[in-house]
Amino acid sequence: MSNKHVTVIGEVGINHNGDMSIVKQLIDGAKWAGADLVKFQKRTIDKVYTKEELDKPRESVWGKTNRDQKNGLELSEKDYDEIDRYCKEIGIGWFASPWDLWSIEFLKKYKPEYWKIPSALLTHIELCTKIAQLGKYTFIATGMSTIEEISKIVSIFKSYECPFELMHCNSAYPADEKDLNLNVIPYFKKLFSCNVGYSGHEVGLPPSIIAVALGATSVERHITLNRTMYGSDQAASVEIDGFRKLVQMIRQTEIVLGDGIKTITPKEAECKKKLRRTCDY
Repeated sequence: MSNKHVTVIGEVGINHNGDMSIVKQLIDGAKWAGADLVKFQKRTIDKVYTKEELDKPRESVWGKTNRDQKNGLELSEKDYDEIDRYCKEIGIGWFASPWDLWSIEFLKKYKPEYWKIPSALLTHIELCTKIAQLGKYTFIATGMSTIEEISKIVSIFKSYECPFELMHCNSAYPADEKDLNLNVIPYFKKLFSCNVGYSGHEVGLPPSIIAVALGATSVERHITLNRTMYGSDQAASVEIDGFRKLVQMIRQTEIVLGDGIKTITPKEAECKKKLRRTCDY
């Protein structure tokens, strides 16, 4: 175990509800909390969903169909231009998970340092291959996936010599603690010989800290202004004050874990002079 810096990612996702003022508040919150990165989700609505799916009735603040709701949640190119500008201005990195091939091309414009494959797309071989070909550090979420499916994607990334990090997660929103199975983190590290992070969807903070203690090299949590806001991901998210506490606890955990090498510390050496006995006289 080492005290290597754990990458903390504030997942904005769709918790902005299509409102750029909320986007900026969440970016500001992630920065204030001490996160390393913020992340978004990019979809080309007519490519990700079928017409039948989009035409289904769904009441929302944007209209009466699924299409209205999906379009309402999707940020525009102008919005992403502003996200790029604003993140550079305040000094925090950002990236997004593309949910289709067209979104990869869209995001390439911003030259992101990082990419992410969401759990839902892990078996989309063409999408995963196109991202691997970019040669940029990629977080690969493994929710809903078998070892065989994960192994296939790992092989693709290794074949293109693209740096990657698996992210253990349970894709329920929110996930039950009994289903988190955090011991998968060291198992993946041994099995795939790679960095393994944790993408948490549970309610509460302790599992994310336990993940770090088990060797997670990154922690991603959905962030929100208020867990009672409209949206399917809000209940599995962390409010900004809680996210700041999480980052602080992760940094403390890094310190107490140390480097795993047994030594006598300077303070121990002083105690040794006073306390060590080799016999009873």
